[in-house]
Amino acid sequence: MYYQNNSNNFIDRFCAKHPRLGIPNLMMYIGIANVAIYLIDLFAMGRFSLVNLLFFSRDAIFHGQIWRLISFVFVSQSGDFMVRGTGIFFVAICAYFYYWIGSLLEREWGTTKFTLFYVGGVVLNILYGLITGYTDMYFVNLSMFFAMATLYGDARVLLFFIIPVKMKWIAWIDAAFFALNVIASLITLDFVGAFLPIVAILNYLIFFWPTFQFFGAKMKRQADPKVIQFKKAAQARQKAQETKGYMHKCAVCGITDLDDPDMDFRYCSQCDGYYCYCAKHINNHVHIRNG
Repeated sequence: MYYQNNSNNFIDRFCAKHPRLGIPNLMMYIGIANVAIYLIDLFAMGRFSLVNLLFFSRDAIFHGQIWRLISFVFVSQSGDFMVRGTGIFFVAICAYFYYWIGSLLEREWGTTKFTLFYVGGVVLNILYGLITGYTDMYFVNLSMFFAMATLYGDARVLLFFIIPVKMKWIAWIDAAFFALNVIASLITLDFVGAFLPIVAILNYLIFFWPTFQFFGAKMKRQADPKVIQFKKAAQARQKAQETKGYMHKCAVCGITDLDDPDMDFRYCSQCDGYYCYCAKHINNHVHIRNG
């Protein structure tokens, strides 16, 4: 599991102060609603469409149907090519995976933080929909895979309950799908659809930016020359302890840097091995050959 140094993060401080603010098992309710709405429309056999009454519509909202600001969250997203027109099986599978990922994130973060993560995606999508006229929660749901991969990249899951796959590879496939959607929308000049995945990524970055900053700072420290010199000094101290206090010893006369602290020691590049010589013997010794 990746370590998150988020103790100073505003979101974590807020969650610590309001531990009961979240909605327990949020994704379970959303998954059940997805399946139930699909089944109602399925058995209605075209007599009416519950989805048409619930999906996000800016014009309908401005004409008083304000429930659409929330109800679109519970609808199987129109952008989901696996769900649309393929039956209850894929609706149930998608709902289960969203619930499974959501429950793991809730267990890792706590109910309040996961609720903020999901509600943050909802709010961003509502704002986007009010500006552009269209939105859905499809990409926000998929962004949970990014969150899970960031926390448990090497964790294995059974894809379709059969194929064991690491979480990070699912996230890469997820990222490729995001990119393909953006590219396809741009090609067809569907700019609203092109920016919809970016809204979901924005919500993900808001919650994981402190983690990226932490690892960025860690990598910078590791690449710092001062850090490298510190490691060499630590290795030198360890070597000194192993050699009873001295760091250098002449292979000819046996003098050490403890015997003469001002003596200059060098290593011969022509000898086979790692042999040290004092200033008197660095140019005046028989080169050691192995074999």
